[in-house]
Amino acid sequence: MPEGDTVFFAANRLRLALAGKTLVRSDFRVPRYATLDLSGELVDEVVSYGKHLFIRVGEVSIHTHLKMEGVWRTYCAGERWTRPRVQARLVLTTDDTEAVGFSLGTVDVVRRADEQAVIGHLGPDLLGPNWDAEEVGRRLAAAPERAIGLALLDQRNLAGIGNKYRSEICFLRRVHPAVPVAQVPDLPALINESHRVMHTAAHRPPWRDLVYGRARMPCKRCGANIVVRALGESVPMSDRFLQRERGIYFCPRCQPAPE
Repeated sequence: MPEGDTVFFAANRLRLALAGKTLVRSDFRVPRYATLDLSGELVDEVVSYGKHLFIRVGEVSIHTHLKMEGVWRTYCAGERWTRPRVQARLVLTTDDTEAVGFSLGTVDVVRRADEQAVIGHLGPDLLGPNWDAEEVGRRLAAAPERAIGLALLDQRNLAGIGNKYRSEICFLRRVHPAVPVAQVPDLPALINESHRVMHTAAHRPPWRDLVYGRARMPCKRCGANIVVRALGESVPMSDRFLQRERGIYFCPRCQPAPE
């Protein structure tokens, strides 16, 4: 799943392509907004928050989320698209540019004043101007027995981290991902590491993976083979519990398992 840095890059590209320009056509290829026409409206701004992206047009804000396979592409007017047209879920066109959202997981339109209703439940944005490490610490500490590898993935604690960067952060802090939050040796340092990693990935790309995707390859720090293990928890549903697990990468020597 695309993480905060990917959405940050997408917002930057769309801002350069659209901001300050008037739409000559909008094509929402989702049933709910199939008749919505924003042509003639000015694109004021494009912003990201964690994994969410907002395109502010006139009095509304177009909210998109990439989910697993979504991507934004920009083209010059008349340029051939590099992905199949059937994958397009949203097309925004100006006199000289066409922005196309392919395979977007979420396409929604809200009043600009209601953006907070979409993201209000999220923790501080790792790439946002109002980053608040102390607030993140309070949110993480509210579930002290939860594995840190799960807590970092929870967007309600801090917004932007996905499977890749939680693996990298735990490795850098020499913390096994299954260690409970309360047992992390220096939680504030891990929070600051999260901020540093995401900023490095977003502002000084590319991020070179230390453990993610390197199963059975030697650790760059000690030489032991990197392993990948499933880490998950039960999520309550209406009539049952759903087990959600995802693989996380770590070094068994640098990051010893909790006793």
